[in-house]
Amino acid sequence: MRIRRLRSRAVLAVVVAGVLGAAGCDSGGGTSSGAHNKSGTAAKAKPSPTPLWDRSPSSVAAVGDSITRGFDACTVLSDCPEVSWATGSEASVDSLAVRLLGKTGAATRSWNYAETGARMADLPAQIGQAVARKPQLVTVMVGANDACTASTSAMTSVAEFRAEFEESLKSLRRALPKTQVYVASVPNLKRLWAQGRTNPMGKAVWKLGICPSMLADADALDSAATERRDTVLDRVEAYNKVLEQVCATDKRCRFDGGAVYDYRFGTDQLSHWDWFHPSTDGQARLAEIAYRHVTAREPVT
Repeated sequence: MRIRRLRSRAVLAVVVAGVLGAAGCDSGGGTSSGAHNKSGTAAKAKPSPTPLWDRSPSSVAAVGDSITRGFDACTVLSDCPEVSWATGSEASVDSLAVRLLGKTGAATRSWNYAETGARMADLPAQIGQAVARKPQLVTVMVGANDACTASTSAMTSVAEFRAEFEESLKSLRRALPKTQVYVASVPNLKRLWAQGRTNPMGKAVWKLGICPSMLADADALDSAATERRDTVLDRVEAYNKVLEQVCATDKRCRFDGGAVYDYRFGTDQLSHWDWFHPSTDGQARLAEIAYRHVTAREPVT
């Protein structure tokens, strides 16, 4: 009886050993046979692929128009780049560059090539300047001046806008294949008109020639004025669609998903000189939007 019991245990031990061996386990809980190559040696684990989007770029170049230059944020009809949402040094703004690089890093590794009054047609030249710095991130905010013209008939056509943006992005990519691009949407110009039209000083400054296609005859509410403003708004929305579509063709480009267009600039976020361009507080809100999109693991929609 004892011999039979010992033999049964021996058989059970052999079966268990066989099962464990087939499962590829050792006494220490080792790995399965899939972790070994044909020679029997342990295979090296494959490194994780490097993400296409770097959430912490080490340098920033900004291109665009008056918004990125901080126009009318500090003094009337003047640029104030120190409060720029993209590269400014003003602590209250906490610009994208400062958030990404720190104050010291932003001072030496961020550059602002935006120009007040610039249109999409001016973007290739600005991109050319930015390329010389070899930045890891380029920010783009342009398009408002393509809609802010003397009349609606003078607005940049959607086809021209697309062609110029495509060429700008291609020229950047030819020179800097791995540089990332953050593209901000064009603001809702009609909402800015609605916010500023009740301010006498703002309307006085508008008469100097700021965005006449939208802001001319600011108090007019007749059908012709309403149709004119709606035409400008429709064009802005078409521009934003172009920015989104063209950016989507480049794996290292992120569009803001319309975040700037959707942002409801209040009186605190508008220049108290012209009640149209962002104030210092408005610039800070733009910096927040940009930082959220640049540092997101996946594009924010």
